[in-house]
Amino acid sequence: MSRTFTLANRRDFLRATALGTLGMVADHNFLNSGRRVQAAAPRAAKATADTLIVLWMAGGMAHTETFDPKRHTPFSAGMKAEEVLCTFPAIDTAVDDIKISEGLPEVAAVMDRGTLIRSHVLADLGAILHSRHQYHWHTGYEPPQTVAAPHIGAWVAHALGPVDPALPAFIDIGQSYEGNGEAEELKAFQTGGCLGSLFNPFRVPDPRQAIDVVRPPAGMSEKRFRQRFEAVRKLVAASAAPKEIRDSQHAALERATDDAYRLMNSQAARAFDLSLEPRPSFDLYNTSRFGQGCLLSRRLAEQGARFIEVTTEYGPFLQWDTHDNGHTRLAKLKQEIDRPIAQLIRDLESRRLLDRTLIVLASEFSRDCLVEGKPDKLVPNQVDQPAVINELKHYGMHRHFTSASSVLMFGGGAKRGTLYGRTAPERPCTTIENPINVTDLHATMLHALGIAPDYHVEVEERPFYATSDGRGRPRLELLT
Repeated sequence: MSRTFTLANRRDFLRATALGTLGMVADHNFLNSGRRVQAAAPRAAKATADTLIVLWMAGGMAHTETFDPKRHTPFSAGMKAEEVLCTFPAIDTAVDDIKISEGLPEVAAVMDRGTLIRSHVLADLGAILHSRHQYHWHTGYEPPQTVAAPHIGAWVAHALGPVDPALPAFIDIGQSYEGNGEAEELKAFQTGGCLGSLFNPFRVPDPRQAIDVVRPPAGMSEKRFRQRFEAVRKLVAASAAPKEIRDSQHAALERATDDAYRLMNSQAARAFDLSLEPRPSFDLYNTSRFGQGCLLSRRLAEQGARFIEVTTEYGPFLQWDTHDNGHTRLAKLKQEIDRPIAQLIRDLESRRLLDRTLIVLASEFSRDCLVEGKPDKLVPNQVDQPAVINELKHYGMHRHFTSASSVLMFGGGAKRGTLYGRTAPERPCTTIENPINVTDLHATMLHALGIAPDYHVEVEERPFYATSDGRGRPRLELLT
């Protein structure tokens, strides 16, 4: 069983006041107090993957501008908005019958290593909010919930534990909270939820500084680091809580201490040090923080990480949250993601790791120039779009669209050179063949790891499942 009470969390843990520290431990005890019972065998199928890497395009990646190109209409002042389906021309890929959008030539060259899903349909969650849809995608549950729904990475960590005992089983790369206006909303789904804080992610907010998260805080010696833990142990021993709770708190601290020192003093810690990467290889990934996150994910996968998420980082009106200047912003984003994604696939393949590493690229929803929501379930417009486009800033996909989205799957048992699902060639570019929702997508990802969609724990004497109500149906036609 994995223990991902992370070193990054421990650093905050040790800096906290005594009262705050005890509060954190008490909360840990509550979440791990024996009210859960494993009720389904995690290995329900022959696993085709040992590691899962999620590449998260945070903010809403327009499918028609990336992996599902439509009729291209170049910009010209005075053009009608209703004519704009795609602001980039299509390009060929390594697969004869698959074309993707201009600006992604490196991904196009490795398309024969994976499956392109064009029919991912997102839920109707009322007014479209990024936090709600990101919560739904990452947990598989529509908010709000009476039970804290775990992140899919926490389910993987709970069911399978770490591959390398020195590494946390659930690692999150690239999402910072500082200065983010929706930090609390992001924290709501980046947790172990009802599985407990042991299954929280090991957070690496900035991959450029990844080595810092496996070291004591700056200016603190290892001896001083250990003394902090000893001080906390004494506080636990002196607390007025019942003996059973104190024993549980003490055991949690022991596990936290052991995990921290195991990682800090292990060979695995070197995987976090990007300065050790040969310069030519580093430069291939060095397009952005996301690019370096892809490099870090490869180094961690080589070391035996179980679940890794690398995000382009969500922030309101940033990155893929293209409420304006859609075309020009996507041109820049493509330059940041194209080579690192393709290089990650090539590197894992050359190291003979791709066959056992499933890579999934996704986003919380898509975008359209005119439609907000779904054509049959419109929601209030969040962006003004003029009927006639005279400025480049209005040229692009600026409205939230949930009726279709693209997902890429590489390695780990995903079929090679395969196209799945279809969307309409004209607006509204909705899914018209093989729709797949979040529940079934999660079931497919878990199935590749050998985890049953009805894998569950017991919370307040009721089962809580890894896929919504345990009803996820793996799409076996996507897997070998």
